[in-house]
Amino acid sequence: MTTQQFQVRKDQLATTRTVQLPDAPLADGEIRVRIEHFAYTSNNITYAAFGDAMNYWQFFPVAPEGGDTVAWGLVPVWGFGVVEETRCAGVAVGERLYGYWPMASHAVLKPVRLSPEGFFDGAPHRATLHPVYNNYLRCAVDPLHDSATEPLQALLRPLFLTAWLIDDFLADNDFFGANQGGRRGVMLLSSASSKTAYATAAQLAKRPEVEVVGLTSPGNVAFCESLGVYSRVLTYDQLEQLPQDTPCVYVDFAGNGALRKAIHGRFSALAYSCSIGGTHVDQLAGGRDLAGPRPVLFFAPAQAKKRHGDWGTAGFNERMGQAWHAFMALVSQPGAPWVVVEHHKGPSAVQAAHALVLGGRGDARVGHMLSMP
Repeated sequence: MTTQQFQVRKDQLATTRTVQLPDAPLADGEIRVRIEHFAYTSNNITYAAFGDAMNYWQFFPVAPEGGDTVAWGLVPVWGFGVVEETRCAGVAVGERLYGYWPMASHAVLKPVRLSPEGFFDGAPHRATLHPVYNNYLRCAVDPLHDSATEPLQALLRPLFLTAWLIDDFLADNDFFGANQGGRRGVMLLSSASSKTAYATAAQLAKRPEVEVVGLTSPGNVAFCESLGVYSRVLTYDQLEQLPQDTPCVYVDFAGNGALRKAIHGRFSALAYSCSIGGTHVDQLAGGRDLAGPRPVLFFAPAQAKKRHGDWGTAGFNERMGQAWHAFMALVSQPGAPWVVVEHHKGPSAVQAAHALVLGGRGDARVGHMLSMP
């Protein structure tokens, strides 16, 4: 038996390869999972772009080869798998799991902290990594699982959780004062056609104290407007349509250095600059030498930990579950779905999808579901 992996160069994300690795026998306590299908979005490009800074490459490490000083990496993805082999007493062959996987045909996990709901991967190299990424859910009892809509769950569930937490974080901090003085604070969202951005907009749109403005490329304006969650949609070169003294918060999903500099330079009442992702991988830049507040990287698990402390696990899950089901109803509107799923099977199709998403050339309404075998 072999495992097929889709690897990318950490220093050149467009360079990829598919490798076949022989399967080692399982050790006591381990399971082997066949990864059936997984989502691939700009969120995964963010994982790769920030792989070293945020430790995303550490989840599924690839051993360096010979004199190759820059290792290949496995981009983490969210999706579904089935237990194919087990040496763990608490996990049965045939169990269906939702969680965080490598871009591969199979993965080996070492389940610990088993419960009826799921388990955590106890592999030593993941011990210091955030538990939200190490948690695997048993689909049979997962209240958010629906076998009929697995692709939408894989595509949107992790992005929605991040979006929901961004909205909560901003509200928890009273929008950093941008909504004071009798004026509605403006939330500026870059890469407005990305799934995490419009999921965030869908949450913010419920808050009357703020206005949500989407920033996007000309080709995605109509799509963003069709969603109905943005008060206004502007192209990146239309910032002058907003007054310079607009009290605002910048929520940056693009990571575009030139755009960030333009926003910081234009808006004298910029209250906060929140860095989320890096969909514009060829234009990433740091936050030095900028006017106004220094950009702060948002780390969703930190806000999740705070709210687990505030609300308890049951309260957190209840609030998130209600918001998720409301969002799914929006996304799945009859006749006007926000996401149209496309399936890609096999190494060549996976490579093509990777290139499309990496280059930002895809249709904003399309969601890519991939499988290696």
